[in-house]
Amino acid sequence: MIFIINTSGKDLEFVLGNKYKKIETDKQSLSLPIAAENFLTETGVTWSDLSAIGVVVGPGSFTGIRLGIAYAKGLGMGLDIPVVPINAFEIYLAEYPDAFVAIDSGRGDFFVAANGLEPCTMTIDEIETKQMQWARTVGHKPFNLIDALPVVQKKLDSGNLAPVVPMYLRPSYAEKSVQCTKN
Repeated sequence: MIFIINTSGKDLEFVLGNKYKKIETDKQSLSLPIAAENFLTETGVTWSDLSAIGVVVGPGSFTGIRLGIAYAKGLGMGLDIPVVPINAFEIYLAEYPDAFVAIDSGRGDFFVAANGLEPCTMTIDEIETKQMQWARTVGHKPFNLIDALPVVQKKLDSGNLAPVVPMYLRPSYAEKSVQCTKN
C-alpha cells in the first residue's frame, strides 16, 4: 500500500488506498507522528504493510514541506521502502490535464504551472493574460490528495524516482534577508 502525506498547508492530510483524512492542527511538528500512527490504526494497516510513501514537496509552507519530507524520508529509511516526491501541480494536473494551475502564495503573487509551462511565480496581471492559453484555471480550491495516488504509482512503475527535495519557487524570507558583504 502507498501512504501519502501532505504537510504543505496549515493542516495534515493523509491518503491510504481510498481512505483520506485531514487533521487540523496548530503544531504540525508535534501532531504528525501521532496523527500518522492513528490514521494507519484507523485503516487497519500496519507500517509493514506499506510499499511506498508519497510526500507533497510543494509549493506551500516552507516549514511544513521540510517537516513532511523529513518525516517521510525517516519512515522510508526505517521501513526500507521508496519515498516518492509529488508536487501540487502534478496533483491538480492529474485530474485536469488541460488546466492552468494558479495557487495563491499568500504573498501577493501566485505559484503557477500547466502542461507546457514550467512551475514559476506570477502576478495577478500576468495570470490574467497567460491563463487564457488553457481550457480552465484551477488552484483556487484545494487539490484532492487522493488524486496523488495514481501519480505516485506511475512514478513507482517507471522506476526512475527523482530525489525527494522541497519544491521552492522563490527564496525563503531568510535567504532574501541575508546581506553578504566583502571587506
